[in-house]
Amino acid sequence: MADNPTEKSSSEAAEKAAPAADAAVKTDAPAADAPKSDDRRGGGRGGRGGRRERPPRQAPPKPMTDDGKELHEKVVFINRCAKVVKGGRRFSFSALMVSGDKEGRVGIGFGKAQEVIECIRKGSDDAKRSLQSVKLVNGTIPHEVQAEHGGGVVLLKPACPGTGIIAGGGVRAVCEAVGITDVLGKSLGSNNHANVVKATVKALSQLRTREQVLASRGKQVKESL
Repeated sequence: MADNPTEKSSSEAAEKAAPAADAAVKTDAPAADAPKSDDRRGGGRGGRGGRRERPPRQAPPKPMTDDGKELHEKVVFINRCAKVVKGGRRFSFSALMVSGDKEGRVGIGFGKAQEVIECIRKGSDDAKRSLQSVKLVNGTIPHEVQAEHGGGVVLLKPACPGTGIIAGGGVRAVCEAVGITDVLGKSLGSNNHANVVKATVKALSQLRTREQVLASRGKQVKESL
């Protein structure tokens, strides 16, 4: 049976038109690597704008003494007080702070505010203003001492190297801040944090070295050997 010339011509025309159609489809299709616009992030009109990059957080400056030494601070106790008013409760906070340069200087501070961070800042400033020097010998205290403040009574004894700070609570905080590495401490009175800390600082302020004791007696160090 002879081939129909009409069918041949139609098939040839379809084959010629196929590549042209594929090229048109490829031309009209968007590129796969093209960035997509997002109106929600400011790609179109009326957007809220692109996402802003936040600057890196900077650590707050470390507290320093007037002579340029770094202060080591520790929060001993934070107290919360609630006042009942018509609309509910109003809270206020107080912080007991201990600061020292670990080279024989220590101070205590007390701050009150409506926020915890603010009361800590006030206590830190108060402790920085009340720094006082303490006599130390080879990382420990020169002799046994006991002091009391209010209902708090603290006993401190010197210790040999390697003993560490055998104390807890406010006594340990004060000893670490002043730079003591070996000491034996015991609280013999009230457990009130403020009284214990103040009694510890009072005990450290009573310390005297061997040279100071001999000088008060009118003797020299060579005569005692």
